[in-house]
Amino acid sequence: MNTFYLTTPIYYVNDKPHIGHAYTTILADVLTRFHRKTGEDVFFLTGLDEHGQKVQQAAENRGVDPIDHCDEMAPRFLELWEKLHIQNDDFIRTTEKRHVAVVQKILQDVFDSGDIYEDEYEGLYSISEERFITEKEAESGDFRDIKKIKEKNYFFKMSQYQQPLVDHINKNPKFIQPEHRKNEVLGFLKKPLGDLCISRPKSRLNWGIELPFDSNYVTYVWFDALINYITAVGYNVDEDGFNKYWPANYHLIGKDILTTHSVYWPTMLMSAKIPLPLGIFAHGWWLSGESKMSKSLGNVVDPLGLIEEYGVDPVRYYLMREMVLGQDANFTMESFIKRYNSDLANDFGNLLSRVSNLLKKFFDGKIPRDEDDSPEGIVIKENGIKVVSDVWNHIESMRVSEAIETTLQYIRSVNKYMETMAPWKLAKSDKDAAGKVLFTAAEALRISAVLLAPVMPNRTQIVLETFNAAGSSLEWGGLTPGKSLNKHDALFPRIDVKKLEKPSQSNGKKTEPNNVITFDEFQNVELKTAKVLEAEKVDSADKLLKLQVEVGDEKRQLVAGIAKFYKPEELVGKMIVVVTNLKPATIFGLESYGMLLAAKKGKDLTLITIDGEKVKSGMKIY
Repeated sequence: MNTFYLTTPIYYVNDKPHIGHAYTTILADVLTRFHRKTGEDVFFLTGLDEHGQKVQQAAENRGVDPIDHCDEMAPRFLELWEKLHIQNDDFIRTTEKRHVAVVQKILQDVFDSGDIYEDEYEGLYSISEERFITEKEAESGDFRDIKKIKEKNYFFKMSQYQQPLVDHINKNPKFIQPEHRKNEVLGFLKKPLGDLCISRPKSRLNWGIELPFDSNYVTYVWFDALINYITAVGYNVDEDGFNKYWPANYHLIGKDILTTHSVYWPTMLMSAKIPLPLGIFAHGWWLSGESKMSKSLGNVVDPLGLIEEYGVDPVRYYLMREMVLGQDANFTMESFIKRYNSDLANDFGNLLSRVSNLLKKFFDGKIPRDEDDSPEGIVIKENGIKVVSDVWNHIESMRVSEAIETTLQYIRSVNKYMETMAPWKLAKSDKDAAGKVLFTAAEALRISAVLLAPVMPNRTQIVLETFNAAGSSLEWGGLTPGKSLNKHDALFPRIDVKKLEKPSQSNGKKTEPNNVITFDEFQNVELKTAKVLEAEKVDSADKLLKLQVEVGDEKRQLVAGIAKFYKPEELVGKMIVVVTNLKPATIFGLESYGMLLAAKKGKDLTLITIDGEKVKSGMKIY
């Protein structure tokens, strides 16, 4: 029996599950459901990354142990997967004993082979990203909590596997997909590949897996997290299980973790003498407007809210249909509603209503005996046989959106067939002919429901149960003549767009805008006026200015990336607005106690300043 092993990334435990997590996991679920239908032995893995400095800090801030923090957070993902009808075979957490044992086994093997060495390193470390960064990266403003660190650490000789990795990518064109991501990795590998720091001293971080060869260190979170893919299928524990499923057919990932999966992971496996995965597929981001969804921008879509409002299957359908794998997709409620009403309500749901209602009206709610042998009916049958192979070809090529659209095009052709043949008219003059048309339309609808079942397992089951065809195959002829139809509600009730219109377009009633916060939440943000006393450039950081400001009777230091917009002397004496209750951050080795407010459009940035003799520093902004 053929096997199919598919993984999602293991999601970071501190994150609240959002539409990006839901998308990747639904995608994995859809693909594995398709492969199960072919009779393959499928293993579908997802899980959580629970180690690292951010988890340790989050637990410290809450006054709890890191493991207790993780135990509280993990159920949020499990609950969402249940609501999304995810059928994963395993859910791994990197804090599990089985995983810790495998990580330490790999570390020891790589160490024994001479691929890990100790060295002293001095550089800039981003706590938020949990890695050392370059000065150029530090100046970009994309990293927070940056500290200059000099310490001894252990390094993995990743550099010596650079050429073997390039050779592997070139010899296996499907190893990294889509094509432009493969080219991106090859471009990255044209530059010398450095060695990878794979340890953190316990004096700085103790929430991690201890190095088996030095108890004073824990392993770097990525050297821990990536290994989950072999832990789950029994590496070093169940040799038969591991050999059965490994190498994985696909690691599904977001494009933001392409380097870790396409460079770190393969070189780690090469060193450990473990076969590389067959495929790494990097999908795009879900955007809101032109921006990636992120907590900091406040534009993250909560999948639970969508599910409660519109149901699980429409959400699964929209996410799978709207994103072309490998490209970004833009989430808007307008596109969601349009897709729902057009594809699901008008095309799919309407076909079920028409066929079942006509069978009830003219055939006592029973399936007729014969299929339509007219030229029009033969075309529907031939296309119904062909659509199955077309959809499977799309799935094998990771073109899920096209597989869905191919099925919908077939459904639309059946609707057109119904219009052309008009069985409601035909039944009055030739009832047998009308029955044949309805049988063919019902069989085409059954085939379509089976094809869409991996995407919408619940609503398609309603279609199949209506025709007493639950569990039927993709072969033409699955309906049983003479069987009575079961009752069903509207498959996809139309969404009334008028009820969702904005106030300017409706009858004047107010609707709540997106991303609202309560008054109490706003009160938690402390905004005060601050007078700039001193300003100077930060050495070796072109974008940063160090400001000394007066906030009432208190003096504070701020570090801000505004050097390209203001000269230091221009700022002295200005009254600005500062967030004063923000957690202190270390930026380029300097402590920053607060954040100033500025307005930005495109490449232009302007500080929020206040003029007026009556305004003093330390005044609260309401």
